[in-house]
Amino acid sequence: MKQTVEILEVSPRDGLQNEKTILTTEDKIELVERAVRSGARRIEVTSFVNPARVPQMADADDVMSALPRQPGLRYAGLVMNRRGLERALAGRVDEIDVVVVATDTFCRRNQGMSTVEACDMAAALVADARSAGVFTTITVGASFGCPFEGEVSIERLREVVQRVVDAGPDELALADTIGVAVPTDVKQRLEIAREIAGPDIPLRLHLHDTRHTGVANAVAALEVGVTTLDASIGGAGGCPFAPKATGNVATEDLVYLFDRMGVRTGLDLESVTDTVAWLEERLAKTLPGALARAGGFPAS
Repeated sequence: MKQTVEILEVSPRDGLQNEKTILTTEDKIELVERAVRSGARRIEVTSFVNPARVPQMADADDVMSALPRQPGLRYAGLVMNRRGLERALAGRVDEIDVVVVATDTFCRRNQGMSTVEACDMAAALVADARSAGVFTTITVGASFGCPFEGEVSIERLREVVQRVVDAGPDELALADTIGVAVPTDVKQRLEIAREIAGPDIPLRLHLHDTRHTGVANAVAALEVGVTTLDASIGGAGGCPFAPKATGNVATEDLVYLFDRMGVRTGLDLESVTDTVAWLEERLAKTLPGALARAGGFPAS
């Protein structure tokens, strides 16, 4: 197993996009700053989408213009179309993430187009972003299951991943968007993605903890060589277009896990956990991550 894992912090984007409470721009910037102080070096900070559909992200341009910049720190933005890419580039993102949902029903609800159409759009966005010198990721949403169509077959996943790889992204991510995967699924589907992508495209895994399998799935990913995992402070998150969507796997839960396993994350557990309390206060709710309730071990 690898001795280092990169945790990509997604709380400013995926963590906030499904919350009823909309944070101020200033609070979003502080959330990013807190993540940076905790040691995060890749942060998905916002999405450049229609504010009528995702009002939580309406201030994306303002957030980007106010973020602290430093060497080695990379900010990512989610884009769905050319207008979103234009805004992301104007905001000086370091990388973009384009989503292609593996099933047509969910893709139409999420993006207003079929999966094949989304693949074509992703290919065009990747080409334009790379021409601008921006790192690109394509995420295959609902790689493990769909809230509308149920099981996503291996054959369907192969078809979609092949289209995504043909688009030429710098990185390929599989997303357990509704939190249905178990470790055997993770290993099988990541191995298929590696087979199609070849050795030169890095793989990443986006986990949700809907059924409390997120931490186990993170270990399974490491066991097959994947070393970049998405997580959200406090376990905040969810998709506005997926029924019963719940949060990402909690950053602090992964940091505790990997610290105890001797796997380096570069993140400070106490600092991340302090931010959980801060974020719960801002959102006026208790977040689902375990460490904020149970504490680390041994107790400090």
